[in-house]
Amino acid sequence: MTVGEIAGLIAAIAACVLVALAAVPLLKLGRVLDELRLAVRDVGNNSVPILQELKGTVVATNDEIAKLSVVTEDASRVSGHATVVTENAAQLSTLFAATLGGPLVKTAAFTYGVRQAFKGKKGK
Repeated sequence: MTVGEIAGLIAAIAACVLVALAAVPLLKLGRVLDELRLAVRDVGNNSVPILQELKGTVVATNDEIAKLSVVTEDASRVSGHATVVTENAAQLSTLFAATLGGPLVKTAAFTYGVRQAFKGKKGK
């Protein structure tokens, strides 16, 4: 055997060792990719029922929001009616003060004066 043949043999053995060392991570990577493929398939299979349940939840939530909208509109109407009642009461109070308030005060003052006059005569 010549020196060139020995060097070629060593290079061939080194290449075989390098291929063997590189094969181990490649085999592990293949297993990881297989597991990843299975996980993706499981996620795809399991996501359909989850999405259907989520769709049902969204539909139920939309129904409840529609009901809440009706309640909010009713509360708005009641508030509007309460405002009208308050305005009517204020107008009635103003009307009462304008029509009966002045004469009522004058009548009260007159009767007070008459009473004081009778008290003054009784005291003498």
